Amino acid sequence: MTTPLVRDPAHLEWPRTDDIPYPRMQLVWIGRRLGRVVARRWDAHVSGAELVPTDGPVLLASNHSGIMDGPLLFTFAPRVVHAMMKQEMYAGRREWAMLALGTIPVQREAFDPRAVKLCLRVLRDDGVVAIYPEGGRGAGDMQHNRFGLAYLATVTGAPIVPVASLGTRHPGQAIGALVPRGSRLDLVFGEPFTVPKRPWPRRPSEMAVLAESLRVRLAEHVASARTRTNQVTPGPAPDELRDEAGRDGPEVGPQATEGAA
Repeated sequence: MTTPLVRDPAHLEWPRTDDIPYPRMQLVWIGRRLGRVVARRWDAHVSGAELVPTDGPVLLASNHSGIMDGPLLFTFAPRVVHAMMKQEMYAGRREWAMLALGTIPVQREAFDPRAVKLCLRVLRDDGVVAIYPEGGRGAGDMQHNRFGLAYLATVTGAPIVPVASLGTRHPGQAIGALVPRGSRLDLVFGEPFTVPKRPWPRRPSEMAVLAESLRVRLAEHVASARTRTNQVTPGPAPDELRDEAGRDGPEVGPQATEGAA
């Protein structure tokens, strides 16, 4: 059952979220338990979980290099996570289950106001949203960054917790490949930080500057986590362009392909 519509003052701020229901959660707890059972096939390690605020809104900002990143974060995050996922993942019979796991579908080929409102609804109700600022699976080193994280942070003021997901794809593997059983997986949470809330309108030029500063900070966390865990980021996948298909919108960073303007 979805949370009923609300009239809380926070939901009346622009953009309003009093007209959109909270994401469904019927399978969240079952999914987290099952995830821990399945994860026994690998050597999973979690560090820094105590850094995630125990209450209030939180944005978990993770790098993204493999198909196992999402399940790893969903399963081992210390709080229930509502993860943004590309709309293509909801094809056919998977749609009901994906939505019941509390995920937030997002259209990547254009601005998706419903996805934004769902994220804001969760954050304004003191929930946790997981976002992959790179916009798709790739090298996982945070060398490009889209504007979604910057926008959500400036609208809500929610603390940002950097996350490094490492070992989920090996160098040379395809973006949809699983690493061999027994491989070490690392999920490393960093120190939370905040950015000031900014009133509407939020200019693209301002968002670009903030997005780049966030990218640098997240990239530093990934680099630090690599050193601490003796892991590597896998580099470009042989079929990386497949996951980039359909993405649209500005991005920043040395590997940005669409520009911030």
